Amino acid sequence: MSRGPDAGTLLVRAVEADAFGMGCIVRISGSDWTRWASATFNGARHELTLDAAESPALERWLGGLPDANLPIRGHLLADMVIKGIRRADGVATIALEALTVEA
Repeated sequence: MSRGPDAGTLLVRAVEADAFGMGCIVRISGSDWTRWASATFNGARHELTLDAAESPALERWLGGLPDANLPIRGHLLADMVIKGIRRADGVATIALEALTVEA
């Protein structure tokens, strides 16, 4: 019996939807996640790589992304960090790291 999409899939969907809502299209070119636990929480650490056309909308979206409240069913986004941005030929490649916690 399937429990539905995993935290990594849900995070990718939330990131794509949030970018679209801010007027930019992002393409997920890489994603990986590993389970994570502390004494009180269970969750996952995520690494995402995104590609997007450079634009003012992308810059606005990236500026607010670390503080974004992305809806992820069954999880809370505890932290999101932009690890780096490479720019070439009008395309930005963005490296993100995130931590989700099971709700």
